[in-house]
Amino acid sequence: MTVKDAPARADLAAIDDIGWAVRLLAATPTHEHRDPELLRRWARAADAFGSALAPVACDARIVERDGGLELGLLARYTSRPPTVELYTDTIDLAERVVDARGWRDWYPPGSVRAAALAHEAVHVHLHHGPAKAALKSALGHSALRLGRLRVSGHVAGAEEVAAHAYARTVCGLGRSPLLLTAALAAEAEARSGSANGSNPPPARDARREN
Repeated sequence: MTVKDAPARADLAAIDDIGWAVRLLAATPTHEHRDPELLRRWARAADAFGSALAPVACDARIVERDGGLELGLLARYTSRPPTVELYTDTIDLAERVVDARGWRDWYPPGSVRAAALAHEAVHVHLHHGPAKAALKSALGHSALRLGRLRVSGHVAGAEEVAAHAYARTVCGLGRSPLLLTAALAAEAEARSGSANGSNPPPARDARREN
């Protein structure tokens, strides 16, 4: 698969990183009817949380394989046993998309793989440590209030936003990997002949089995 005919659509890069994070949240089940301003507030909080995380090592086993294009995945973390799968065919396509769209200054050579690994390292970190509770607290979403007692609620998709922000920061990228996943989604839509809009929601970079 090549990207020499990458879709000449409205410039995806015109949407900033927070804008793509809002789109990711809006496309996540349970958020269909959420107030856009609430989603933006959560997106900003998750982005700030991920950007501020100290570098974390990935202790999971790392496996590289093909097949990501068929699954629509760049990478995936599975917890039993802890494993990060990197899909080399999708990573290679992403590198070609970067060149086709003129985004090399934002995503240096090799940065797609590095960002995918960093992204999954955060999921490992959140899955096994106290950081998940810290993210919930940072989002400020209450699942339950009883007097002064407040139970922080889960915000679906926020972990993805935080992981993308972490990858952007730790890998020194000019833009979030969210922009690149949106370009991959546009590429897939164009090649399937189902493109029906100028600004598709970003593609998921991973599905997790817990």
